Amino acid sequence: MLRGRQRIVTQAQDDPYDPYWTSEGEDGTRTLVFLLSFRYRDELTATISRAGWSVVAARRSDALEQRMLASGAAIVLIDARGALDEALAATARLAGHVGARGGALIALVSRNMVGSLGAFLSAGATHFLTSPISQSELVHGIRFAEAHCRRSLVDPRMLRREGAPGPLQWRWDGAENVELNAPLAAKLGEERRISARAALRRVPLDERRPLIAALKRLRAGSVADVVVHVLPEIGRTVQHLGRSAGSAEIRAVLELPASELAAPASRDWLTGALDAAGAREWLQRRFDSGGPISALLIGLVRFEIVNTALGRAAGDALLRSVGAKLTERASTSLGRDAIVARLGGADFLIAAPCETQRMELYGAEVQHLLSRPLSTPAGDARVGARLTVTERQAGDDPVTFLRRAAEALARAREGHLPESGQSAAQSIERLAVDIRAALDEKEIEIRFQPQVEIASGAITGVEALARWQHPVLGELGAELLLAAADRAGLAGAVSNAIQRAALDRAARWPRSLEHLRLSVNITADDVAQPDFAERLLQRVDRSGFPRSRLTLEVTETGLMEDLGAAADLFSKLRTAHCRVAIDDFGTGYSSLAYLKSLPLDYLKIDRRLSQDISGSARDRVIVHGVIEMARSLGLGVIAEGVETEEHLDLLAKEGCQFYQGFLCAEPLSVDALQALIEGQSA
Repeated sequence: MLRGRQRIVTQAQDDPYDPYWTSEGEDGTRTLVFLLSFRYRDELTATISRAGWSVVAARRSDALEQRMLASGAAIVLIDARGALDEALAATARLAGHVGARGGALIALVSRNMVGSLGAFLSAGATHFLTSPISQSELVHGIRFAEAHCRRSLVDPRMLRREGAPGPLQWRWDGAENVELNAPLAAKLGEERRISARAALRRVPLDERRPLIAALKRLRAGSVADVVVHVLPEIGRTVQHLGRSAGSAEIRAVLELPASELAAPASRDWLTGALDAAGAREWLQRRFDSGGPISALLIGLVRFEIVNTALGRAAGDALLRSVGAKLTERASTSLGRDAIVARLGGADFLIAAPCETQRMELYGAEVQHLLSRPLSTPAGDARVGARLTVTERQAGDDPVTFLRRAAEALARAREGHLPESGQSAAQSIERLAVDIRAALDEKEIEIRFQPQVEIASGAITGVEALARWQHPVLGELGAELLLAAADRAGLAGAVSNAIQRAALDRAARWPRSLEHLRLSVNITADDVAQPDFAERLLQRVDRSGFPRSRLTLEVTETGLMEDLGAAADLFSKLRTAHCRVAIDDFGTGYSSLAYLKSLPLDYLKIDRRLSQDISGSARDRVIVHGVIEMARSLGLGVIAEGVETEEHLDLLAKEGCQFYQGFLCAEPLSVDALQALIEGQSA
């Protein structure tokens, strides 16, 4: 098809069209493409729809972010032909939202615009296509973008605006019934399958004619159409209709009226975190609702050196890595109400509705996290951080709150304030005072994180992990609990309490969990006690949990404090039919000599080593060597901290047998674990 002198999308004679059917979820929701084309919307919509994707198409950028987010689209295609400036602006507006959810943003440019590709990539585009382009090339480009979404661990069908029920879709193959996806059925109060007549009666009589005419055009051979009408339960609605090549099935996506499209949070395109405007909006909402607000402002140090020495691509990768790690840790340590924002440059903000003491403790975790090397495409890079904690004061608005935090960070950079880690140490001292009450009031709870056999995908065991339900600070992780216990001189008592609670809880598991192994941690202090094996086995027997399904884990650093005592303890435990694992391997001495001398069953690779496998070739060689070493000694290998399919695939290729991490599940309650296991069995 030609328009003026420019070929839009053509189908070459030697390039037969191959219809592509996209995946569909259990709720009947198909992968969506959101298209913005200022000149050629209808032609592109027809091509994409013919290939099997559902399309929400726009010709103007009005309410652009709201429409894209409400659509739930995994893939955004921005057609810049004939509208370069508008397309660049739209890319910048959408990139943060797309990147935050692991989606793909494709820029389609004409050949004479190739010089602008750098601007599109800087604005946040993840892929690009150039025109003239055949239908097959366009379809394969979208397929490639869809694969990118899956590699990002985001199900393309599940990308949607927070709080929204999901895209509203239906399909009809010309037979008696129309099939609604779950969100639309819930919106209409209907079953998933209703008669075509009943579906048509949902549309007011005086507005049915355009819809019927559009359906007839599609049945006659058209592949895309748009109809606007009223649905009483929804309001004025835009229906984007489509039909795949070679199929009689008609699909539709319903757009909600503009009044129901909430304004989206403003996001940083590089990291997917909130940007400064998004942070101010969040703070304003929290200030309006009342309650405590604390914020941690983080300024990376040595970032400019990394950016200069390794290049901008490495610097960008480092910022993305920091943003992802801060987000994961904030959710775990501060709860789901916490936010992470990049305020600009190498400065990040974490804010949460919590007391200052809890934010200071989180600051200690961040300080430790950012002291480790971070992987970039150009190699490992070390950065540090200056941190300050700020709490809301009377009369604060978001601007004054953030200004006060920035001034405190500036003073910290000049050396006029102690680093946040020192404040955190003081907070741990204060927590140590509460340890005795935690034991007396049974504030320590147990969660179970699944361990998965890679070959079968089956959950074969769990690790028991402690959580401290602090009466003031809320849920605190095991690291803070054990640090405070050590400071209070109660490390042994807390370790005993955790072991006892884990065994007692596991002994009462429902039948569906009775096949699982249980891993329990023991400390260096436990290893050093001469009678620990006897006391532990008595505790196991009193609980009723089978010895043969119990694994005891000790950290590499902990056992090195007394290798002889560790060897004696492990021998006694294995003789009693328990199994023994080295935890966090790769953080300490990592010596082949002591592995050969100790009676062991498993080696657990530390999360940093597991995640390094997707780094440089040198990193992969190291991980390969560790796995080969363990297997040559007859040890099972469990990789910790596995968070992506890429990590899992690479570990599997190297011969790793088990994994544990957020890719499967976070640490779960017994009820949540039971639901996961039973769902897997079903």
